[in-house]
Amino acid sequence: MTEKEKFAKKLEKLVAELKDHVSTDDGQWAVKGFIDIFKNVYTISSDTKIVSKILEIHLFPKILAFAQANKYKVVLAEHQNYYPDISFVKASDESIRFAVDFKTTYRNPTKPHLCNGFTLGSHGEYFENRTSSKNIQFPYGSYSGHFCLGIIYDRTEGATIDETKAHGIDELHSIASVAKNFQFFVTEKWKIASDKGGSGNTANIGSINNIAGIISGKGMFSKLGEHWFDEYWMNYRKITIQDGKGGTKKISTLREFVEYKNGDVSLVVDKRNGEE
Repeated sequence: MTEKEKFAKKLEKLVAELKDHVSTDDGQWAVKGFIDIFKNVYTISSDTKIVSKILEIHLFPKILAFAQANKYKVVLAEHQNYYPDISFVKASDESIRFAVDFKTTYRNPTKPHLCNGFTLGSHGEYFENRTSSKNIQFPYGSYSGHFCLGIIYDRTEGATIDETKAHGIDELHSIASVAKNFQFFVTEKWKIASDKGGSGNTANIGSINNIAGIISGKGMFSKLGEHWFDEYWMNYRKITIQDGKGGTKKISTLREFVEYKNGDVSLVVDKRNGEE
């Protein structure tokens, strides 16, 4: 078993324990809000970025205990926009490193088999140049594996959350949580990637948004392999081909890229992957 496989097995074991760490018996998030010195409790916003950050803080003691038990050093991203969130560095051999990014998203309330998706890091400078130190803790090529520790949850309907009201600490159990029904997963990021960017104009890799596909690691590249994931995103929208109408276009789909490289198109997982 390779070091990456061993690390993945250990992460999977950790993930199996996390739901109980963050949830009450009925599936609600155990975090209800924040408290001041006067013992007033204020509910938190359901904003995804806020929920994600507090979940990271909530899980961090478990992450530290995991690292210590398995003899890894934890190196946190030095800057907010650096990749990854956490670098696990083997204490006995610091050349063995694993990148782990926290990824948090919520289920689509009208299509609960889908989630909102997430970004899987940049396909810019540090991804193309595997020795670059720009916006990355250690050069991309120096990591033995790139993992997502993911959390999918239900958002509580806004009507039940009053962010303007302060509660007494004796009301703690009656305060509605902004998130519930957590589902944790861990996977190598290439296994859940789509062939589309993850956010606006920034150079981010997007994930699939079918929850079953995410949990089982069956993204668009899952049958092709990590090499195809790397090559596609290194060349995303950089290769010009004829469009069949007398003009040209940039390759921006995995199927086009595999055809261009004379690969096996049958190994491209349907880009919709249950999204519709």
